[in-house]
Amino acid sequence: MVAGIVFGHFFPGPSGGLVLLSNIFIRMIKSIIAPLLFATLVYGIAGSGSPKTMGRIGAKAIIYFEVVTTIALFLGLAVVNLVRPGEGVTLTRGADSGIQQAKMSLAGVVEHTFPTSVIDAMAKGEVLQLVVFCFLFGTACTIVGARAQPVVEFCKSLAEVMFEYTKYVMYLAPLGVFGAMAATVGVKGISVLVGLGKLVLSLYGALIVFVVVVLGAVMIVFKIPVRRFWDAIKEPYLLAFSTASSEAALPLALENMEKFGVPRHIVAFVLPTGYSFNLDGSTLYLSLASVFVAQAAGVEMSLPQQLMMMLTLMLTTKGVAAVPRASLVILAGTLTTFNLPLEGVAVILGVDTLMDMARTSVNLLGNCVATAVVARWEGHDLSPKEATV
Repeated sequence: MVAGIVFGHFFPGPSGGLVLLSNIFIRMIKSIIAPLLFATLVYGIAGSGSPKTMGRIGAKAIIYFEVVTTIALFLGLAVVNLVRPGEGVTLTRGADSGIQQAKMSLAGVVEHTFPTSVIDAMAKGEVLQLVVFCFLFGTACTIVGARAQPVVEFCKSLAEVMFEYTKYVMYLAPLGVFGAMAATVGVKGISVLVGLGKLVLSLYGALIVFVVVVLGAVMIVFKIPVRRFWDAIKEPYLLAFSTASSEAALPLALENMEKFGVPRHIVAFVLPTGYSFNLDGSTLYLSLASVFVAQAAGVEMSLPQQLMMMLTLMLTTKGVAAVPRASLVILAGTLTTFNLPLEGVAVILGVDTLMDMARTSVNLLGNCVATAVVARWEGHDLSPKEATV
């Protein structure tokens, strides 16, 4: 990552070769997601032996997701009102961000959760649709019993093969990270790392508080061993940070959380579901960015208006993880809803890469914590030997 920044600074300008390195790595990662999720979810659910168990795990996960993401929203709101990073920023009228506003109603989000074709869901990377299909498919395998055993064994073998496949793809990770950073800095200049510094520092500060205070408290309450947990997630965390891609870190996170001691059926269900329902970093960012734009536009939002905006964000952040630049899409829709200038998205776009790195890595961290919390809630002791059960 550091080498990419230095290269981009001293050799500025667009470079198709550098972008190609990054794109190849991301494409290879995306090729892992669908077969790995299918295999681990179906085997994990069928292996649990009880649809009732999976229903209970799902309910606990959703409760946890909603509580933590709500805290993240209000923390972002508190920081942006305290620091007021939007003051002194001038919005350029007519600036085009190139980001289309979100047009998804609550009914649309719910409908979009259910797949018309599992093949189509795999091809488009619709993680939530895959989770729904695999949950029902795995439950059906459990009900069928012994006759479904060949299918379950196939999924077990496929999961092992995909974990090995992941190791090969990870050899490309340094090149992918180098290419992504060099291309970004080369095109936008080193100033992209320091421009709008108050907004960037506000986000990083809020995320640090969230991780240390909120997630730290959660880990203490549920007695999750912090040092061993960090050893398990530091590699996928750094991968998510340096690539700004949740997908890049998902295969490694699935494998490492299982090694950490979270049972396979919990990891396989909670982690991918969290990618749609537990985006802690993104929800905190959205509450901060929305009010930032209002401040930059000179619009004073009352507390009731800000609370209504938080409620809107709670609904619109669900189920859109597969949308390209999902956070900016949701932000554009929120600004339109509350009659705030869309030019704010164009301003934020200049430093979005730097902020995306932070929010994506916290999204991953929050979901890894969620898997450990649900495992402890289910009564597992998180000893490493459980990963092989």
